[in-house]
Amino acid sequence: MPSAPGAREPVLRVVPRPGDINANGHIFGGWVLSQMDIAAGIVAGRMADGAVATVAIEAMAFLQPILLLDVISVYAHVERRGRTSMSIRIEVVASRDRGRREVKVTEGVFTFVALDENHRPRPLPAE
Repeated sequence: MPSAPGAREPVLRVVPRPGDINANGHIFGGWVLSQMDIAAGIVAGRMADGAVATVAIEAMAFLQPILLLDVISVYAHVERRGRTSMSIRIEVVASRDRGRREVKVTEGVFTFVALDENHRPRPLPAE
């Protein structure tokens, strides 16, 4: 997947709702984290060809606030692949001013593990 936001497709695109706003008029960090986890889980599930679980958030940075009228695009790709786990790099971009401006609002690295039918770690399928 290319690294420039305009050259790739988002895994997830979401519009925050009024109930997602905190007292400062920005979107709750937990809401953003949830969207990132959903998008990363989609990518991890494809890589694992089955069930996965989030086991760690290795890095997380809130760069800019997300505002109520923003349209959020979540980009995610596999950054590292292990025997049973993988690290997914996530970038969240807000489209503002009716799409005239894009702002990178947050990024992070989430680690997922592939799960078997007993919810135990299992090897990832061959590449």
